[in-house]
Amino acid sequence: MASVLKKLLGDTAVYGLSSIVGRLLNYMLVPLYTRVFLTEDYGVVTDIFAYVGFFLVILTYGMETAFFRFSEKNNQNPSVYPTSLIALATTSLFFIILMFFLSNGAARLLKYPQHGDFVLIMSIVVAIDAFISLPFAKLRQQNKAKTFAIFKLINIGVNIGLNLFFLMLVVPTVERTPDSSLSFFYIKDFGVGYIFLSNLIATLLSLLLFMPDFLRTKYTLSVTMLKSMLRYSYPLLFAGLAGMINEVLDRILLKYLIHIPSHLENTPAAYDYVFSQIGIYGANYKLAILITLFIQAYRYAAEPFFFAQKNDADAKKTYADSMKIFMIFGFAIFLLVVLYLEIFKHFIGESYREGLVIVPILLGANLFLGAIYNLSVWYKLTDKTKTGMYVALIGAIITIVLNFVLIPSYGYIGAAWATFFCYLSMMLISFYLGQKHFQIPYNLKRIGLYATLALTIFLIHSLAPIQNNTAAFIRSTILLSIYILAVLHTEKWLQAAGNFFSKLKLKIRK
Repeated sequence: MASVLKKLLGDTAVYGLSSIVGRLLNYMLVPLYTRVFLTEDYGVVTDIFAYVGFFLVILTYGMETAFFRFSEKNNQNPSVYPTSLIALATTSLFFIILMFFLSNGAARLLKYPQHGDFVLIMSIVVAIDAFISLPFAKLRQQNKAKTFAIFKLINIGVNIGLNLFFLMLVVPTVERTPDSSLSFFYIKDFGVGYIFLSNLIATLLSLLLFMPDFLRTKYTLSVTMLKSMLRYSYPLLFAGLAGMINEVLDRILLKYLIHIPSHLENTPAAYDYVFSQIGIYGANYKLAILITLFIQAYRYAAEPFFFAQKNDADAKKTYADSMKIFMIFGFAIFLLVVLYLEIFKHFIGESYREGLVIVPILLGANLFLGAIYNLSVWYKLTDKTKTGMYVALIGAIITIVLNFVLIPSYGYIGAAWATFFCYLSMMLISFYLGQKHFQIPYNLKRIGLYATLALTIFLIHSLAPIQNNTAAFIRSTILLSIYILAVLHTEKWLQAAGNFFSKLKLKIRK
């Protein structure tokens, strides 16, 4: 059992190299964006990336999970991968062609009619990302975590490098010296478009990295296999769409539901106000990035791991222990961010910091989301993917209703609370259904103990603020240490570590 969990943690660490370290590097662009661009300009970026999330789900339509399931179910049937690849290539190419004709109209509908080029660029990006999601899934399925990490880091590194090149070198140099040799790379009034262009170039490079794999693949389309995979995956598509509603619809609805001050109504400043609020919300959402990245890395490792453990005698005990360990680390990350928020806030520009109040809310919401990924294991293993669709749809309904109720009165704070209650509801429903149909012996007492301790520490920190920065830092460190020591003592990890080092010393002496 211990060795199995070590493998999960080891894979999580390797995938984390690409997702946590990589996206953390990507996250380092946020200080640049929030200092270079006005809040309303960053609002356009936030809005477009919200739609990217939706279309990525649509264009992958659950084929990643279907690929894992059918590879395992059909004993590595050679037609599974090429059939999936042909399907994704066809739909992605169709989407790109369609958006060549519709991008300007889509931009008008999205309330930035002058930026049809932004819409087209990101349409190409999302189509390619959907296509290469399958070769990335193949790397995970083959346990090639290091190759996966390298490819992801190359993409992220190129994207970051191009952002720095355009925004810190090309734009300021050419605006200062118009006849500079860098003017070749300069596009007048392109602004945040450089963010999208950098994404496009990095994505095209990722596509090229998989060319050897594409050339080696023997392309055989099994219509029977495809129909079976689509029957399995279509509930995942709807579940994914519902999930994206829960994750990003708030940023989209802010544009339509937020209350505009009366003195700005029917003026050009109303546009700036609306997108400024979206920008502030999006920037502060990034401060929940540590827990989001931990969840992503864990999910990359956990999905193939859970399938691989399906037939093990201790599988349910493994799933229960995985949940407990996930929640332990999740609470620790929550406390790390909220206790040191005065430090983390410097990652965003000063004009964005009025939204810091939503950070603890979104951290809690994302922690619930991570628990949902763990709780969803039962219906994926038993092919009852429709259950996941229904749970996500219930969450989507809650999200939509709460956003319509809360945003007009509370703005982006209402959007944050809508996300919180959505994921809380989904977590409780997922737990109830899972225990009813595929009972897993989760250690609720232990998880509840850590949740109570984390919440108590948070309340002490929030309700008794300290103005002196040094004293506040010391208290935060003490509070975080209390949580860590409590976990180490309760889980007997200190004792295990001591035993390990004692044995190590004996071996060294011998």
